[in-house]
Amino acid sequence: MEVVVVDQTERHRYLATLDGREAGFLEYIQSKGPRALVHTEVDLRFEGQGVGGALARYALDEARANDVKVVVTCPFVIDWLRRNRDYLDVVYQSTTESR
Repeated sequence: MEVVVVDQTERHRYLATLDGREAGFLEYIQSKGPRALVHTEVDLRFEGQGVGGALARYALDEARANDVKVVVTCPFVIDWLRRNRDYLDVVYQSTTESR
């Protein structure tokens, strides 16, 4: 089963589906400047199946592709970035350095 992520621009979130079912989302706030990644939620039925990581990766890949920096306040994405430091070039500000 593959995690599929789409940007639900009108809802300011990335939506992940797994096997055609909603599995989780990552909310963001878009301003003129950096995009803030604020909250990730994964349905308990899909935990441990890579949904959160797919959401983080998609959000950061999209930011990189569009030359947009991100401010990370979501604890899940902060932890994910600690394990995937090759995405730090996209990060404008986070608390990854303070922990």
